Amino acid sequence: MVARLPVGVVTATSCNPSSPAPALQTQVYIYETHSGAPKKVVPLPQNRHNLTYPVSEVTPSPLSKQAAVHATTGRTLTPTKDALVSSEEWMSLLESLKWPSPNKIVSSPNEATDPTKCSYDVIGLQKSYTLGDFLHVLVVARDTSGRLKTHGGDFFQAKLHNSQLKASTFGLVKDHLNGTYTVRFSLLWPGATHVSVRLVHSSEAVQVLSRQREQDPDKVVFYGYFVDGGRTEQVVCNAQQSPWLFGDGTSCCCRYRDPVTGESWFCRRPNSLPCSTLTDHSMGRYQAKLSSLDASILHKDKTNINVPGRDPEILVLPHDINTQTPACQPGLDTPVPAGFYFQDHWTSLVCRSRAFNTASLVSACLKDKQVHMMGDSTLRQWFEYLESAVPALKRLNLHTSALSGPLEAVDPESNMILNWRAHGLPLRTSRTPIADLHYIGREIDGLAGGQHTIIVFNIWAHFTTYPVGAYMHRLATIRKAITSLLQRAPSTLVVIKSANTGYKDVYGSDWLSWQLDLTLRAMFKGLPVVFIDVWQMTSCHYSPDNIHPAKEVIRNEVDLFLSFVCPQ
Repeated sequence: MVARLPVGVVTATSCNPSSPAPALQTQVYIYETHSGAPKKVVPLPQNRHNLTYPVSEVTPSPLSKQAAVHATTGRTLTPTKDALVSSEEWMSLLESLKWPSPNKIVSSPNEATDPTKCSYDVIGLQKSYTLGDFLHVLVVARDTSGRLKTHGGDFFQAKLHNSQLKASTFGLVKDHLNGTYTVRFSLLWPGATHVSVRLVHSSEAVQVLSRQREQDPDKVVFYGYFVDGGRTEQVVCNAQQSPWLFGDGTSCCCRYRDPVTGESWFCRRPNSLPCSTLTDHSMGRYQAKLSSLDASILHKDKTNINVPGRDPEILVLPHDINTQTPACQPGLDTPVPAGFYFQDHWTSLVCRSRAFNTASLVSACLKDKQVHMMGDSTLRQWFEYLESAVPALKRLNLHTSALSGPLEAVDPESNMILNWRAHGLPLRTSRTPIADLHYIGREIDGLAGGQHTIIVFNIWAHFTTYPVGAYMHRLATIRKAITSLLQRAPSTLVVIKSANTGYKDVYGSDWLSWQLDLTLRAMFKGLPVVFIDVWQMTSCHYSPDNIHPAKEVIRNEVDLFLSFVCPQ
């Protein structure tokens, strides 16, 4: 059964609102359209899940002498005082996330990079290439008037593909900081292939996204439901204290602090019920405040659009290549490309992956295993795929939310247990008992681990609206729990699923996701864990862009995961 950890004792106190083509330079970057969400009438649940986190006073932190200025927003970013993230690591992470800015103030959307005016061309096009060669492509950025851009920062994605062969791979984009970009592709299958380049966001759109991320954590707000017998109250909640959330300060707030991870959650104080009666959580509403200029720059007509260019057929001739990849094991780096599709099968260039295309192969691999999945709905897709791929896996009815879990399936014959649960707050979901939403670090602290235990987690999609420092802190709590687990049970397999592509707006852009993914990789670098890079797998696949990838992609993601569980 799903373990439920004990929670701390509740005390309720109020909290005060805080005030609060020149010479080439190079920068390499590798790596829900939402609408308004009206209130819904939800049946009142039984009062069986009260949140019991301690509540404490909120005090603002003074500005550190080591504060940094964000490169794209100009906002001062203060190094965290959290012992889990040193000021040196904080500054290093911010440096790694720096993004080129436009070299002038934009006053019209016509000054933004226009994908229909951009172009690409193959550099030194040949009649044929040999398997294993590289192909280089030049991308030139222009604004709506066709003027050449003179700065970098546009967010392009590129791929090689052959639709008939269901073959594709990811391309590495290099920003020359002068309005030109080059893409390097590896030629990985014989036959014909074509180039595809997309402008996901203009450099001007990236500035809007970055500014919104750092300055407005209340673009998405949540509802907390306080229940006491027949009485109920609904208030707004969020992950950070902000002047908007606290209102005029007269009724102030309830702060819920997790005793294990130190994570906090804030709700406006109900009119009549005490803070200790918080029972349920749900998504609230979307409320980004965009100027007409910012909205025009982020408009769908300028977002995620294919760039025109000469589209020659690239002919790749067969050639024997002795490619040596290691066995799939923790600690491996992710190359670019990390693999390629051919006939809808992903061949990993990270390690010797294989297909698990029968139920018996999956069952044999996961025999005697307890798989604990913690994350968002893109990881829930793994749970659902395994459940459908292995008929012997039977889901238990835990009478929990189908969207946020926890979910559990068992196969007694193979002695296999499969769990999935949401990663805790913040979480955009339907109304659910808040006691079912455990932070990942807290959940891992309650596991013994060992050779029969597999932990899989991902976390990113519900953090795209918050300042990056909030995400760093959450990752630090998870890293601490993972480090402790591997010390007490070093044979535990820990798997981290990366972010995937799909979001394209101010609430969850691919650029925002990419920044979080870079942070995730940096903070877990050097630990004996597995990274499953699904960013490249989703970016280059032929299926329509979606935050929830197509079944063909999920199948390949799970096959790669199982290749680490049962390496060859």
